[in-house]
Amino acid sequence: MRAGPAVTPMTGGVRLRPLTVIAEGGEALVGDPATGTFVAMPAVGGVLVSALLRGASEEEAAAEAEAFAGRPVDLPSFVATLAELGFLDDRPDAERQVVRTAPIQTRRWFAGVSERVARPFFGRAAWACYLALALFCLAVFVTSPSLFPSPERDAFLLGDVGLSVLLLMPFVLVSTALHEGGHWLAARAIGVRSRFGVDRRMMLLVLETDLSQLWTVPRRLRYGPLLGGMAVDVVVLSLLLAARLLIRHGVWTPAPVVDATLAVWVFVKLAGLLWQCMVFLRTDLYAVLVNALGCRDLWRVKTLLLRRAFGRLTPGQAAELVAAGPTDIRAGRWFRWVWLAGFAGVLAWFVFFVLPVVAATLAWTADRLVLGPFEPRFWYALLCAALLLGPYALALFLAVRERVRR
Repeated sequence: MRAGPAVTPMTGGVRLRPLTVIAEGGEALVGDPATGTFVAMPAVGGVLVSALLRGASEEEAAAEAEAFAGRPVDLPSFVATLAELGFLDDRPDAERQVVRTAPIQTRRWFAGVSERVARPFFGRAAWACYLALALFCLAVFVTSPSLFPSPERDAFLLGDVGLSVLLLMPFVLVSTALHEGGHWLAARAIGVRSRFGVDRRMMLLVLETDLSQLWTVPRRLRYGPLLGGMAVDVVVLSLLLAARLLIRHGVWTPAPVVDATLAVWVFVKLAGLLWQCMVFLRTDLYAVLVNALGCRDLWRVKTLLLRRAFGRLTPGQAAELVAAGPTDIRAGRWFRWVWLAGFAGVLAWFVFFVLPVVAATLAWTADRLVLGPFEPRFWYALLCAALLLGPYALALFLAVRERVRR
């Protein structure tokens, strides 16, 4: 069975949505790209769906599946399952609900640029350049450790802490937008659409690109979109470090504020890049790991295995764990401990990159709040602190709401 495009059968008794079928690891990944719903099923299920998509009758599809499996198949039961998944085109005029992958998310899948335009940026030559730039950044930090960012020194562009915080927020947003744009552009390079949303990772609010439609392409093609954001980060960081090197060696002598601005950008970019390296969170490298291992729901299986290890597994969860794929079980046995130990990594990242900025801002804010609400500096300090701490408050709100819904 070969990977097939999303098509709708023109004839036949069972009319399906425009589905995709990908053969992978003895299974078939079947999904509806429009709604972002994808499921793994036995290979014989993929044979049935492919036959129905071609317009075969129910009898013809059943005969083809029986020839593949070597035994009769229960087609009515299988069609009922497809109906439960929303894969039947029984209500063509009804609006299909797109599956949410984040608490706040756009409903529309974005294309924007053509595959032909995006492809050169993520070909073999381009990836070789990205690797070379990553090695360049590493060499700069090793040979010029003074260029490694220090939050106390580099996070604040100006002497006014409040104004520096106000400027830091747009820097972070632009940096994040560039990263997510890298995912989107790399997805377009293989003809896949994506959408954007807001989610949380532990105590941090994050923007994310929904790449669910990567399940419509073979596994080897998914690495580019998964690493596209980090590729953009590496390019931007290398340009920033090259500019700072020119300043340090006297080749370029701009105003001091220019070098300070570059330092802020290096701080923001490196913090984001190191965050993506944390495989024990749902970051870019975690997605790469899941794709390389061929897992389907490693995150959930990891949680179930941890609950079993600590004696907190409910009967329903035990049944869910028994039904999990063997690949997820094998990976989950060691990944659960990586995830547990990862709290130390997150804490170290937070202490180095976030805590100094928050502490300095809160101390500056406290000095002005004592002036009272009739002093303009009181409200100015309150505004700056709210802008800095707002994302953390929203992440906490999303966590509480998620807990309540469970």
